[in-house]
Amino acid sequence: MQGGARTGDGIQLDCVRPIMLGSAQPRRATKPLPQIDPQTVAACKDRNPDFGQRTRGPADAAQPSPPPPAGTEPTTMGPAPALPPGTKRPNIVFVLTDDLATNLVQYMPHVLKMQQDGVTFANYFVTDSLCCPSRSSIFTGRYPHDTGIYRNVGADGGYLGFVSRGHEHATFATALAAAGYHTAMLGKYLNGYQPQRNSVAPGWNEWDVAGNGYRGFNYDLNRNGKIAQYGNQPTDYMTDVLSAAAVNFIKQQTADTPFMIEVATFAPHAPYTPAPRNADAFPGLRAPRTPAFNAALDAAAPKWLSNHPPLSEMEAAIIDNDFRKRAQSVLAVDAMIDALQQAVAAIGATDNTYFVFSSDNGYHMGEHRLMPGKMTAYDTDIHVPLIITGPGISAGSTVEEIVQNIDLCPTFTELGFAAALANVDGRSLVPLLRGQKPQGWRTVALVEHRGPVRNLADPDLPGIRSGNPTTYEAIRSATSLYVEYASGEKEYHDLVTDPYELRNTYSSLPADRRAALHATLEAVQNCHDAASCKAAEHAERTALRN
Repeated sequence: MQGGARTGDGIQLDCVRPIMLGSAQPRRATKPLPQIDPQTVAACKDRNPDFGQRTRGPADAAQPSPPPPAGTEPTTMGPAPALPPGTKRPNIVFVLTDDLATNLVQYMPHVLKMQQDGVTFANYFVTDSLCCPSRSSIFTGRYPHDTGIYRNVGADGGYLGFVSRGHEHATFATALAAAGYHTAMLGKYLNGYQPQRNSVAPGWNEWDVAGNGYRGFNYDLNRNGKIAQYGNQPTDYMTDVLSAAAVNFIKQQTADTPFMIEVATFAPHAPYTPAPRNADAFPGLRAPRTPAFNAALDAAAPKWLSNHPPLSEMEAAIIDNDFRKRAQSVLAVDAMIDALQQAVAAIGATDNTYFVFSSDNGYHMGEHRLMPGKMTAYDTDIHVPLIITGPGISAGSTVEEIVQNIDLCPTFTELGFAAALANVDGRSLVPLLRGQKPQGWRTVALVEHRGPVRNLADPDLPGIRSGNPTTYEAIRSATSLYVEYASGEKEYHDLVTDPYELRNTYSSLPADRRAALHATLEAVQNCHDAASCKAAEHAERTALRN
């Protein structure tokens, strides 16, 4: 690589780094990796934990990327499962959008086609309706109470919090790379990542990652350690740039090496920038007027919500304008999905490729009298799309079981016959993908949030009217939502009679019901691996039975 000696790339990137991290070698490498005794590699890591990492300049010195902290060193649990004779590891294409609520899927024809061709998870929830905590759960398969990531910035959040806790060394990317996958990370990684000063994360062979790309234009990409700058021309539009890079990555693959690619768009996050070609789409479109839109607040609403006045006509018009731009911005995401599917077809890999479409969290727009935002425990914010197509999946099927973003990591590792990561809280969705009904499946989704959010550096800093809940823990079952706030307030919604979560009926619950809800919530928020979380979630079947 030109100039590699000065930046620690070149032989470092194409040879030393794959050896030290146990990842696949970049395809551009002209010589194969030598055979190195694993004990030698371990000895090198023991003497210098940074060996094999990109050389840091002065700006990086204050933000090191340390090895996993003590107690978290085993990134896998035993050897990888044996690959059955005649079986090929499947490819995985994961499209993760930003702040995409379920009400936007209707404007995405190729996503709708994915629903026809694959499976829709009707009850998919995130562990926190906030970007970085949710993405941390996706990468690691762990709840916020185990990742320690509760915010987008600060000591308990963001890219720096994720790195300082050693999580980069134990993600689905590191597991799949160790199993021989060629991996690619494109777009948005974690809040606070800075392309100019932060390096490529372990486990990724291809790295095209932006920092602040929310505007869709005028951003930088860290492309495998080199900075590429983009301006404000139509060809610079972020989603299209990511689409082209992803297509190029897929078309470079060969049949003998499986690949996993995550394309994480900034769309439709605020400021909701559509591709220029879509700026006039959906004229007159308004935000959905569900029963929750501008609804009168319940007398028992939590204090953080209770003082919101009705939306004015001007505020409703702002919401409508924002919703229309969000619908416009997902058109490019939908076109990207089509392009990725065509690229997979072009290399003859359609029958051995899983496509996964989802979002890091939802978004409210006028519900509960709130201006656009997230972070609440309501379905507008925690209930997001999860649609998967691929081999062995029945077309047009629906899964009703409660699943969460912590399940994606173990799902990807099982699909890839990779060694399972240690201390994962989630469960693989593979049995559900194959139409099975596993016994003892969870009946509650845990949501954990730390608030209110007040850091001015947070790209998700709520507006005055957009809602900014205090710290809470919540469980969402198939028929109810239960929330415990740090203030001591409790909130309960019977979703059978109150599907839009407008009436807090906690005070009317019998004492034994209240006790059962609290016990279940406490058990799940204190579980720390798949076995203990399964037991805590399964116990709810008895504790909360009506």
